[in-house]
Formats: sequence, structure tokens, C-alpha cells
Amino acid sequence: MPTSYDVLIIGSGQAGNPLATAFAEAGRTVALVEENHLGGSCINYGCSPTKALLAAAERAHQIRTAADYGIRSSAPEVDFPAVIARKNAIIQRSRTGVRENLTKEHEGITVLHGHAAFTAPRTLQVKLADNTAQELTAPLIFINTGTRAAVPDLPGLADVPYLTTTELLNLQELPEHLLILGGGYIGLEFGQMFRRFGSKVTIIESGAHLLEHEDADVCGAMEEMLTAEGIEFVLGAQAHHVSQNAEGVVTLSARTREGERRLRGTHLLIATGRVPNSDKLGLDVIGVKSDEKGYIQVNNRLETAAKGVYALGDVHGGPQFTHISYDDYRVVRDGLLHRKWRSARQRPLPYTVFTDPQLGRIGLNEDQAREQGIRYRVGKMPVRTIGRARETGRILGFWKVLVDAQDRVIGAAILGAEGGEIMTMFQLIMMGKLKYQQLQNMVIAHPTWAEGLNNVFSKLEEPTV
Repeated sequence: MPTSYDVLIIGSGQAGNPLATAFAEAGRTVALVEENHLGGSCINYGCSPTKALLAAAERAHQIRTAADYGIRSSAPEVDFPAVIARKNAIIQRSRTGVRENLTKEHEGITVLHGHAAFTAPRTLQVKLADNTAQELTAPLIFINTGTRAAVPDLPGLADVPYLTTTELLNLQELPEHLLILGGGYIGLEFGQMFRRFGSKVTIIESGAHLLEHEDADVCGAMEEMLTAEGIEFVLGAQAHHVSQNAEGVVTLSARTREGERRLRGTHLLIATGRVPNSDKLGLDVIGVKSDEKGYIQVNNRLETAAKGVYALGDVHGGPQFTHISYDDYRVVRDGLLHRKWRSARQRPLPYTVFTDPQLGRIGLNEDQAREQGIRYRVGKMPVRTIGRARETGRILGFWKVLVDAQDRVIGAAILGAEGGEIMTMFQLIMMGKLKYQQLQNMVIAHPTWAEGLNNVFSKLEEPTV
């Protein structure tokens, strides 16, 4: 006979874990099924490990550039296995914390390790790690299975030992020359990271510029800054073949505006996006619909077409960020446990690209404002004009803010030191619906990065077409 629970959750990610504890604290019985490591992508191969490695790469860069501050030092020696070991220790602490929270701190939660798939409405079969199977039923089921690296249909790729970000995070030796296929935020973060560790890096992007969802001035400045660190960019490149010779050298062939390019390296990272882990869940059995890419279709309450079945996090498409997955949890928690529903489609989208300097983004960019027919003014200020920037030597980038006809902030792009933190100030401003004059005249402690809020609005002008 199947085992009955009040709630079944497939996937131990940033929406599934807090939802399990919320239902358990409300007195419900919960089974959480995880096929891989507890914690989902953020803890295991996303945010935590990559930011731990970026921190190590930044330390190496600081030592390498110490002479700019009058500090004599020798060139840094990167102990790459030790860098990876530190990252692994951080991950293991996080995994342990998740397990203890689910199993020791909250009664009523059963954690099962295996693969879950629907066999009937409100019914899952879980194939456990010991090759046995268990059938589970519940009136509420939440799919939180996330995504995996997308692998392009590139001739020759199957015969080359390419890397996704998951494998790259576990290398024990530093690549001599890393080829990165994809110029999105993942490719840029890993590109700068490995360049600072000492690898030669080439990034190949099919688009005309990096970060396809950003304004051209942001993309251009990002490319210029990373080029100055020694990263090679090949843009507008259509990769059409990859191979590896007997010496282990990987050759990626691409058609570019300048003609055929054959790019050679020791390692190849595929960073061309993500695909949802929805293809082996038996969704057709219960009539759950997905789009042409496999993302599960949901309404503004995150409900699927099957009664009692919800999809949370990256698996339903849209912006793939940890903070959005966590907000999915809050949407269904408040709706189902407190009868206070709000739309999952009407919420701000802050995000940060963790290059150095960072790119923090909130609200509309110029392209989006024009597309929506919104009248706006734009203020753009070089970071080097901020006193804190000159004192710390972190002078790269610019702040850019959009203001509407009612003098309210509708978007900001902060490319500069602490860009993500500064962007959040603009998010608070937008949520409070403050007018920019209140910020321009606000007394702000000196010398801080926040002083830029006094100054950036003095640059407001009509946009150029």
C-alpha cells in the first residue's frame, strides 16, 4: 500500500526546503525526495561554490595588484587543490546544515533519496538508492527539481571531454587555457575567476555583445574591463565543430564576422544556458503541461494544470535566481497556510553579476523603457567621481539610473564596486516610491559608496536615440 503524507516535495532546493519546514511547523506530515545532494543547485554547484572560488580569485588579484597601493609583494602562487578544498568544506557545512534542519530540528519531515515520478494523480513512485521502490500519495505535491546545464548540438562535442560548471567546480588542476562557450553571466564569472587564478581564457559568444539582456553601454564596459585583465572575447561567433587531438588540445571552430576562427585550448566549458529537470517526472501521466523547452507551465499562484500540483523555482522557467525560488516558497506558503495569495508574476527582479566589479540590476533598462513607451530621463555617473572609489582604488564602472515623468526611479544598473549592495538601495527607493529629489538632498555619511545617491541624479538628461 502507498504511504500517505499531507505534502510531497520533489527536490531539495531553495523553495522546497523552507516549504517542508513551514508545513511541518504547521502540523502537516511531509516527505521530501531528493535525487542528488540536499540543498539544490545554489548550495552544491551554483551560488555558494562559485562565490567561494571568486573570493579566492579576488585575493590572488589583490596580491597581484598590491604594488598599486605601495605594497611590495611577490606574485601569488595559487594552490588550486587547496582552493577547491576550501570550497568543498563550505559546501559540506551547508549540506550538513540543511540535513539537520530537515531531519533533526523539524519533526514530521521524512527525507528520501531517490528519483520520483508520477504514476497517477497525487501519486509518486520513488526509486530509492538501494534499488527498491516506494509509492507515496498526498493531496499537495510540489515540484522543485531545478535545471541542469544545456549542452548544444555541436558536431564533435560528444567526442570531447567538455566541462559543464558542475565538473569545472571539481577540477584539481588549473586549466592552462580555458575556452568558454557562452558569454552570459555564468561565462563571465568563471572567465574572470580562472583568469585571476592564472589560466588563459577565451570566451566565445554567438551574440554581437555580452549579456544579451543589458543595455549596450553596460555590455561594452563589461567587455572592456575584462579584456583589460587579459580575457579574449570572440563575439558574433557561430561555433560549428569541436575536436581534440592526441596531445589533448581542444579546437573549437567558429564562423565570425572576420571569417573562420579555430580557437585552441586545454579545456572547454559549456556555458550556453540551462534546461529544466522535468523530462523524467511522468508529467504526462497527470496532464501537467510544459513549453517547448520543457519548463512547466504555471499560473500566477504557481499551480500546474493538475489539481494540487505546484511547480517552484527554476523548473517553471523565468528568471533563474535563488532569491526568486525562495520567493516562490513564500507565495505558496502564504497562500496555502495563511490564505493570503499574491501573484508570482508581479514582483521586482533584482540580480547581480558577480564579476569584479559587480553589475547590480533592478527594474527597467533603457531598451525596456523604450519598448514600453515610458517617458524617462537617465543619469549616468562614472564610479571614479565617488570619493570612496578614489580612496580605495576601485574606480572602474559607472552608475546608471532611470527616472520617470513623476520623478520616481524605475530602474538602475550599477556596474562598479559593491554593485549588488548599491543596487539594493535603489530597490528600496523604488519600493518606497520616493522621488529622486529626496535622495539627492539626503544627508549621507562620508565617505561611503552611498554618497553616490546624492550625485547621480544631477546627471539626469533626456535619453539619446
